[in-house]
Amino acid sequence: MTRIDPAIVFLTQSEIEASVVRGLLETHGIRTALSSGGAHAIFPVTLGGLGEVRLTVPADEAESAIRLISDFRQEVSARVTRIRDEFHAVEEALGYRFSDRGLLEHALTHRSRAHEDTSGGVRDNESLEFLGDAVLGFVVADRLFRECPDWDEGQKSKAKAMIVSTTALAQVGEELGLGAHLLLGRGEEKTGGRQKRSLIADTFEAIVAAVYLDGGIEAVERFIDRWFRPQLNAVRAGGLTRGLTVDHKSALQEQLQSRDLGLPQYRVVGETGPAHRKVFEIEVWAGERVLARGEGSSKKVSEQRAAERALQVLSTRR
Repeated sequence: MTRIDPAIVFLTQSEIEASVVRGLLETHGIRTALSSGGAHAIFPVTLGGLGEVRLTVPADEAESAIRLISDFRQEVSARVTRIRDEFHAVEEALGYRFSDRGLLEHALTHRSRAHEDTSGGVRDNESLEFLGDAVLGFVVADRLFRECPDWDEGQKSKAKAMIVSTTALAQVGEELGLGAHLLLGRGEEKTGGRQKRSLIADTFEAIVAAVYLDGGIEAVERFIDRWFRPQLNAVRAGGLTRGLTVDHKSALQEQLQSRDLGLPQYRVVGETGPAHRKVFEIEVWAGERVLARGEGSSKKVSEQRAAERALQVLSTRR
């Protein structure tokens, strides 16, 4: 009986990389074996390791294994390029440049992505979310303590709870377009994870922690002031009865009706960007006149911004 030697389908200097590829093949039912022994690297960076690691499979499964590895290499390369581009886009939206972009990647990584990683090298953002919740709560409490000295403890606690609520965090996250940048597993992607408000709110908390770890307390204070100053000002100006969400569309409608100008009309005049990261441009009209334009990551956000600018225009035409 002729003995058929197993075929070598992958060589690398990294045991971690070999384990990732082994996991890939075995999930497709291909039997594998590792042995110590150049390298056909999948990842765009060199991973540490001593000696050469060989991954072998039965000879009759070698063709399928090589095809799977090739497809995986292309997928990883495309994913790394996309992630690098999206990091830049996220930083632009956040108004913060990370010294360590690994912290940003960690903050954007949902547990569904980590669970699908066979190497065990991907961490989800839940620990960062825990830290970010504490940092955000501290900074907001500090602002309320300093800016609302006449309020009692109950008033400050209620205001803080409103400002850092899931609804408020999701609103900021949606304005930033965070949903488009989340690193999700396939299952979460298919079930609409990018639109889930609780997930967006959790990710924003993780980003707060990432900014704190990257730049320290002063950096995160500036970051929180940038994105929560309107809410803090609304609470201070109107007390706890006004709430935090300023509905510019309703305010504009009231203004136009009080001037006998009818109801505002919103029209989409432009859409740019890929499907997962669209930017909408919307005009708001009063009768036959364009009042203002607004841009945002959703039609809802764009309409609010257009209404806000229209109110500013009307205030100068009294």
